[in-house]
Amino acid sequence: MTKKILILSVFVVASCGLAYELIAGALSSYLLGDSVLQFSTIIGCYLFAMGVGAHLSKYVKDEHVLARFVDVELAIGLIGGVSAALLFLTFSWSAASFRLLLYVLVFMIGAMVGMEVPLVMRALNARQTAFADIVSRVLTFDYLGALAVSLLFPLVLAPYLGLVRTGYLFGMLNIGVALWTIYVFRAELTHLAGRTLRACGVLVALGFGFASADRLTHFGEHSLFGDEIVYATSTPYQRLVITRWKDDTRLYINGNLQFSSRDEYRYHEALVHPALERLPWARRVLVLGGGDGLAAREVLRYKNIEHVTLVDLDPAMTAAFKSRAELAALNHGALSDPRVKVINADAAVWLRDTGEMFDAVIVDFPDPSSFALGKLYSVPFYSMLRHHLAANGLVVVQSTSPYFAPHAFWTIDATLREVGLRTHPYHLYVPSFGEWGFILASPQGAYTPPASYRLPMRFLNGATTAAMFAFPPDMQPLKMAPNRLNTQSLVHEFEQDWHRTIR
Repeated sequence: MTKKILILSVFVVASCGLAYELIAGALSSYLLGDSVLQFSTIIGCYLFAMGVGAHLSKYVKDEHVLARFVDVELAIGLIGGVSAALLFLTFSWSAASFRLLLYVLVFMIGAMVGMEVPLVMRALNARQTAFADIVSRVLTFDYLGALAVSLLFPLVLAPYLGLVRTGYLFGMLNIGVALWTIYVFRAELTHLAGRTLRACGVLVALGFGFASADRLTHFGEHSLFGDEIVYATSTPYQRLVITRWKDDTRLYINGNLQFSSRDEYRYHEALVHPALERLPWARRVLVLGGGDGLAAREVLRYKNIEHVTLVDLDPAMTAAFKSRAELAALNHGALSDPRVKVINADAAVWLRDTGEMFDAVIVDFPDPSSFALGKLYSVPFYSMLRHHLAANGLVVVQSTSPYFAPHAFWTIDATLREVGLRTHPYHLYVPSFGEWGFILASPQGAYTPPASYRLPMRFLNGATTAAMFAFPPDMQPLKMAPNRLNTQSLVHEFEQDWHRTIR
């Protein structure tokens, strides 16, 4: 029976160990971007720390193996349990300290996790279990625990519990293993009362943190964003936060501002109307991204538009901007319009599988701050996109800032040209973002910016449009290589550009 308890403990502790690693990777990706870099460095640090912990386990005396195992579980449960909350609050108060604390916590947790399996194997060996049996059973349950969490984390834990509450949950599981070990092996352990009291104290603290996770997250986000948070949710894809201050409603994705209701009209008029004004015959429009419905709002102003297909990855985004009255008011109910078909899917996969054609395509993805987003700005993606664009149609791509991120901007331009599209880059000033840029492209090449508009505009007219398509000396074109899927140079250019800008 005692052997089975130890083997079961391996399953639980393996699950907890991987959970802390996934939480750290996901949280750092949310807050710092570039998910490949974050997960790669965190996994490397974690595995190295596990090796250090495995080495340190040899200094534990045989007669103290179970006692140290209990102590390690208590320490992992406490540190791992509060790690997500601590990291989140640290980023809210001091982003500069976040990265240092992140790797300190990852190393500490990894080192202690690295001690767990050797200690369990030594405990089994002391109970006269055959070595082949020890290795096969321990590693089997270790891998099974990792498999369980790798499936549960993206499908259940992150979207429904959130990262902070998930951390507390697995911390309590570690403490549960410690308490069960204390009970089962009480005849072999010393200082039972002290260990039990410590375990119960930590368990109560983690339980309180679990129950208070929403308030803690709200407090941290309020410190980070400053304004009242009217809506916040974690999805399998991102963290969505909507704030309000007086008449200013703002959307943040993973901490990055997506729009301010005070000036978003400038951005969305510039995104949509220079193209659609030149397509009075257009009937079918594709909007990629733009789950807030604001681009669709502008498209629907044209009476000639009969059908809009909006493809956005995150159903939580489109649901919020369709069902919440204060958000639907911003897009004038665009996502409920009978002409609009909302599809929640990966845009690249959807484009690959659909056979539909469109007269215009509005591409309103977030900036290429990660490889997952970078693929949506790549040669293969734009090649697929061209196959769904009418021969005399137009496509417009949100292309980050030609002033703050010039290498990234002109890389997007080069990528569109690589697939045979003629590009017409332009820019404007949006107070919430600063100087921002778009690239309009066409298969046939002929395009002249509108001198006037059929619809009333708040920002656009002939003069402002002409100014958008003229680049001053400090924003002249750069010769850049196209963004290919196997290298994703755009993500590196984007990161380096903004690193030089943000201090």
